Amino acid sequence: MGELRPGAALREAFWDELTQRMPDHPNVVVVDGDLANSTRAELVAERIPGRFLEMGIAEQNMLGAAAGLATMGWAPYVSSLACFAVNRALDSIRVLIAQPGLDVKIIGGYTGILLGTAGKTHQDVTDIAVMRAMPGMTVVSPADEHEARATVRALLKRRGPAYVRLTKSPSPQLFDEKYELELGRVVVLRQGADVTVFSTGVQSTRAFEAAVLLAGRGMSVHLVHVPTIKPLDADGVVEAAKLTGLAVTTEDHSVLGGLGGAIAEVLSSRFPVRLERLGISDRFGECGSDASLAEKFGLSPGVIAEAVERVVSGNPRRTRRSRPVGDPGR
Repeated sequence: MGELRPGAALREAFWDELTQRMPDHPNVVVVDGDLANSTRAELVAERIPGRFLEMGIAEQNMLGAAAGLATMGWAPYVSSLACFAVNRALDSIRVLIAQPGLDVKIIGGYTGILLGTAGKTHQDVTDIAVMRAMPGMTVVSPADEHEARATVRALLKRRGPAYVRLTKSPSPQLFDEKYELELGRVVVLRQGADVTVFSTGVQSTRAFEAAVLLAGRGMSVHLVHVPTIKPLDADGVVEAAKLTGLAVTTEDHSVLGGLGGAIAEVLSSRFPVRLERLGISDRFGECGSDASLAEKFGLSPGVIAEAVERVVSGNPRRTRRSRPVGDPGR
């Protein structure tokens, strides 16, 4: 497959799927921080109003209330923008939810830098680093609408604290409606022999497009999507890196502590190999269209392709050994 199909926004798919599943899960309740119209958690308020709690602009109290609900047997799904849920309420998450290991799912909307004109105050490019360092916290970053729906289904089966990374804008489809997410496992999107590229979240759709561009230039990319950043599929990461002996990570997040850091931690101890981390380079974002921001901050398919080419050409010990490029796993 060389061209991705248009798709819906992850925020829309996630909350729509949850409303469909809630009748079979009577203990699920949604707690919102006055942003349901942005995150689209308002779908729950519209369809199942008796299980939607509006907490107002009070994130710390909201997470505290979610913890209280969890101790009484409820399974709260907390809805807010990632910049508020993670940063304003971090102490509540750490002490009230993560330490006792409560069954609270924190759904961070508007993650990454591609928020259009929302600007740096609302962009959060450090949330993966913060949440994956939290003991006992599951961290999931779906790539498209189908994986967002699959994330709902997977988390309904998994008890304990979790953080989900959703995005604002519509995203292309990598998978189809039959796809099921296996938490803690990577997904090979394309098979290749020249370089292994790891990506997560919606950035995997742009990495896929970059791989297609590179295939047209004679380069074979082994592309691996990492939907579960924690727990990380260390065996899958090592296996993918061994196939090419050269690795690149790309993410809509800081290169400090995000996917690149997680991959580096695994490879440095189990399979030392050259690794290039692509992402936000120790800086805050700015206002602009998604396309212009993706280009400026190195997230667009064209910029990713150029960076991968530099990595491969700059490795003098590599011998290019092309083989057929496969389709995404479905």
